[in-house]
Amino acid sequence: MAARSIGSVTLSFGLVAIPVKLYSATQPASAIAFNLLHKGCGSRLRQQYVCPKDGTVVERDDMVKGYEFAKDQYVTFEPEEIKAMEEAGTHAIEIAEFVPIESIDPVYFDRTYYLAPDKGGAKPYALLAQALSQAKRGAVGRWAARGKAYIVMVRALGDMLAMQQLHFAADVRPASEIEIPQQEVRPAELTLAQKLIDREAADRFDAAAYTDELRARIRAAVEKKVAGHQISVADFPAEGGGKVIDLMEALRASLEKADAARASTAQLGPRMAPKRAERQPAKPSRKTGKR
Repeated sequence: MAARSIGSVTLSFGLVAIPVKLYSATQPASAIAFNLLHKGCGSRLRQQYVCPKDGTVVERDDMVKGYEFAKDQYVTFEPEEIKAMEEAGTHAIEIAEFVPIESIDPVYFDRTYYLAPDKGGAKPYALLAQALSQAKRGAVGRWAARGKAYIVMVRALGDMLAMQQLHFAADVRPASEIEIPQQEVRPAELTLAQKLIDREAADRFDAAAYTDELRARIRAAVEKKVAGHQISVADFPAEGGGKVIDLMEALRASLEKADAARASTAQLGPRMAPKRAERQPAKPSRKTGKR
């Protein structure tokens, strides 16, 4: 099924303006969700808001938004006041600078969008994609949508452009807040660890090589339930893992396991294409007849 555009914007920098279409790069609809049901009759439950003071159900028309500035103390805002404070939506992604892509830590990455050229934008779109690819830089700028302001980075993805929504610095917790105990690493341990990394190294990341096993298990369980069958916890793998007592021994065992897997693959050898049956030369036919 062809992807559907979720909007149109203009990618602008300097005096250049490129009309582009926006596409979501992910498919959240493929996620599996459970609903809350009444255990007694199986009816789906409705979410309600109850006032803790008098226990009554509060309807949406009687709700107002408030900000807690102190413990149990709020200032309230009317919908029009909140609307006035929201960022005005724009139809432009305003590029401010071009930075090396590796200078942006992945911790800042959020949602990803694909960009495609809109009417009249094919030529400048292709030019920007090739220029960013050769420069190995991303175009960082601002974008406003749905009442919010965003930082974005536009980068080349092959022949196309992708827009990476970024977190603001205030939204990212400083790594310095996490306490990491200092440990002495012996040279022998580091050598073994490096060997293990080298054995399992790959030239590039292939997302297709990884599948969501949890989703597959849930789908299989749902299908069994729909078909009227019961499932048992014994049908699913138990949680594994245990304490690593000896780090060196664990590293050696990991190396041996990696070597065994490689040896097993090597013994199978390259896959050979099935041989085609060779055609035998046709025998000359003997014609019979009167001369």
